[in-house]
Amino acid sequence: MTRRELIEYCLTYPDAYEDYPFDDNPNENGAWAVMRHRLNKKSFALIYERGGLCINLKCEPMRADFLRQVYTGVTPAYHMNKAHWNTVRPDSDIPPDKLRGMIDQSYRLTKPKAKRSPK
Repeated sequence: MTRRELIEYCLTYPDAYEDYPFDDNPNENGAWAVMRHRLNKKSFALIYERGGLCINLKCEPMRADFLRQVYTGVTPAYHMNKAHWNTVRPDSDIPPDKLRGMIDQSYRLTKPKAKRSPK
């Protein structure tokens, strides 16, 4: 997947939007695209270039460790909490369907919690 394809895929999720909090020009080479939930502003994917295309995705700690052992293209996340986030290189040994599954899990882990109704 290309950078733009990753962004477009992330935008298919309900209430997802594209943000560039670290860069003045989103078209600039090296700009970080941060994919967020509209309601809680939490990021679920950070897309950037660092020695190649990378995407940081949230993951449950045990699953994060498992994925790092299975795929050479999954490492502890650059510039994020290493227990809960992975850096994934889309152009590595990760099948596209597995990458989409990792994005889906990150989206679900960061989405707004349902409000509890008063008793």
